[in-house]
Amino acid sequence: MIFDRLNIWRDPFPRSGPENMAVDDWLLARESKPLLRVYDWEGEWVSLGYFATMQDAQCMARAGEAQAVRRSTGGGIVDHRIDRTYSLVVPRPHEMARMRGAESYRVIHAALASALQLLGAEARLLGDDVESDSAACFEKPVAWDIVDGAGAKLAGAGQRRTRHGLLHQGSVVVTGPRRGLFSALADRLAGEVKTIRREPSEEDLAALREKFESQSWLERR
Repeated sequence: MIFDRLNIWRDPFPRSGPENMAVDDWLLARESKPLLRVYDWEGEWVSLGYFATMQDAQCMARAGEAQAVRRSTGGGIVDHRIDRTYSLVVPRPHEMARMRGAESYRVIHAALASALQLLGAEARLLGDDVESDSAACFEKPVAWDIVDGAGAKLAGAGQRRTRHGLLHQGSVVVTGPRRGLFSALADRLAGEVKTIRREPSEEDLAALREKFESQSWLERR
């Protein structure tokens, strides 16, 4: 097991893009134990990795009428109208928070691939990047992403490390019944899993949400 104990929070409120990003940053700054958050989106959203460019016109075209928000984690552009979204917060004292990015990515996705297989999905880890000019995350598999038998991407993620620890923001394409997926993932990550609640207040999230709502953050001017 990766963790002795893992808290899991199924956020009951669908949230806007900026608020979802704000909640993840809030958790990263305050949690003292590893926490898996499972959440939904209010409205139609795509998210851009921290280094993605707004000049990628074809990506914005694919987004259609969806709104865009920029993550603080890396990775490509993710369409959240077709996915299930989760985040994993790992406080700095934990060994995983000190791993190299590729290794923590591999370890988490190995557990997720096992959870998908349990639910009947054909899922495997990709060992190498796939050549592609697309900025869209699910059209551009990279090493340690999860793909199906035909090589289509099922799951990807972005990571960020701060003085508080590791934030891993992950996305799984919805291709069939996935009920129980995140419970199965939690069981593969930890020996003991505890369901908890978190209730960030408006004051907790105000400044963080304002950052993610700003045009300067979205365009990284």
